[in-house]
This record gives sequence, C-alpha cells and structure tokens, in this order.
Amino acid sequence: MKEENLYELDQASSEVSPQLPVVLEESLPAKFDPLQKYLREISKYPVLTREEEEQLAKAYYETKDPRLAYKLVVSNLKLVVKIALEFQKFWAHNFLDLIQEGNLGLLQAVKKFDPYKGVKFSYYASFWIKAYILKYIMDNWKLVKMGTTQAQRKLFYKLRKEKEKLAALGFEPTSFEIAKRLGVKEKEVEEMEQRMFSQDLSLEAPVAHDSEDTLANFLKDTRPTPEEIYAKEEVLSKFKRLLKEFAQTLSGKDYIIFYERLLAEEPKTLNELSQKLGISKERVRQIEEKIIKNLKKFLEERLPDAQYYTLALPENL
Repeated sequence: MKEENLYELDQASSEVSPQLPVVLEESLPAKFDPLQKYLREISKYPVLTREEEEQLAKAYYETKDPRLAYKLVVSNLKLVVKIALEFQKFWAHNFLDLIQEGNLGLLQAVKKFDPYKGVKFSYYASFWIKAYILKYIMDNWKLVKMGTTQAQRKLFYKLRKEKEKLAALGFEPTSFEIAKRLGVKEKEVEEMEQRMFSQDLSLEAPVAHDSEDTLANFLKDTRPTPEEIYAKEEVLSKFKRLLKEFAQTLSGKDYIIFYERLLAEEPKTLNELSQKLGISKERVRQIEEKIIKNLKKFLEERLPDAQYYTLALPENL
C-alpha cells in the first residue's frame, strides 16, 4: 500500500495510532472514485473469528502493543462502513467523512475495551462508532444546529415518518401532503427531501459505474446474535428506567428543561425555553449544563459502562 494513501486518524492517541487506509482524494487521479478505492483497500483485511478477535483483544489489553491494536482496528473497518451507511441519509456531503469519523470511534473503542467483561468487541465498538458519527453530523450539519427554524427541526425529525405513514395508508407521499400534515411550507419539504434522500447509498449499488462489485460485497455480516439482541434490550431497558428515575429527582424549571432539551422528539431552542420560562437564554444554558453533569454522574453510578450512552452529550461540560 502506498504511503501517500495512508492517513493517521488519531494522532493524539500515541498508544493506539495505526496507519489506517484512509484515501486522500488529492492523491488519486481524477477518474478514481475515492470511496471505491477505500473499499478495495479495506477488503484486503480479513475478518477475524470471534475467538481470534477475543484472543487479540486480550493480548492488546495486557501488553498495549500498537501492532495488536492495528490488527484489531483493520479487521473491523468494514463494520465502520456498515454503520456509516445507517447515517448517510442525514449527511448530504462526502460519505468518506462519516467513515473517517467512525474510524476515530473505532480507535477509541480499542483503547477502552475490556475483553474480560464478556462482551463481543464489534458489539462494543458499534456504540463508539455510532456516537462519533452522530456527534459529527450534529456538529457540522447546519440544519440541526440550534439556530435553525422550528419548521426545519420538525422536518428533520418527522419527514421520514410522515412519508412512511402516508404510504401505509395508500396515499402518495407528495410534498404537498406532507407539508399540510406537518404545517410547514411545501418548499421547505422539498428542500429537506433533497438533503435527506438525494444521496442515499444502496448496499446493492455498484461501487463504480464499470464495476459489478457492490457495497455489500465489502461488508461482513454484522447481524447480532440472539444473545446480543437480548443483552442490548436488557441494557437499554435499564437505561430508560434510570432516565425515568433521574427525571423524578427534578422539578420545576429543571424538569422542563431536561425534558424539552434532552428527551423531546423535537428539542426546543434556548430562546424558546427562555420565553416559556421567563428567564434568560444564558440561565437556560446554565441549568441544562448542571442537569447534564448530574445525569452523567447518576448514570455512571448505576449503569456499567455508562459512557456508551452519554457520548452524544456535550463533552465540554
């Protein structure tokens, strides 16, 4: 593999800094598709069996040998692509950006993974990969930043659901019908549809116009086992129960801000809550900051590995 086609994803993590095959577009001829090139690069790395992965993870956990970390990372690069595909409908830009961000999450998973807790590494890593990708989208996609309009936020959270509802009822999910149901302008629906659906990738789509290879050919089967499904449901059930318990510790403005900013399907802006509660936007932000700190502490005391569930919360608190 040529050195100019390698990019160090995690320069800050000296103990885990494998050179991963992230393709730099400027290093390729114009006729090359960077995504196709990347998928071909990672297809060279074999997928480990669960036993091999477990042995490798334990060896790295004990020795911190970066060569072992490298093997663990590259054997799961296809998992990152698989997960990134789940999020690309919200990202109308370079799909490789999502992959690279997911790779950062994978590196973090390698650093944090404890192989003696009985959890499969790929299952553990998926939390970190999703969290990094989601945070990247939320930080960079202008339509979901807090300065957007109420109509844009409503469309972001409800457009896909409304299209599915109309289709299930036998109606053509036109922009006009969706706009009428959501109480927004038809033009706003059309703009959001273009952003959310125009660049969807298909697992069955060829990676290049002159190739029969599809994205699915490069991805390993990441379907969870029945045991993993059960474990996930158990943990998520406990997490939801703990959120309810935490909510019971709040009252008044604290409870309203907790619900409207962190739990609501359509989170309200600082300005909206400021007007509703009769306090300044800065005061709303301060209360939210205090709530998030207390929530993190509450979860960490009661839920093992609670960091998986709080990664998407602001990290500067």
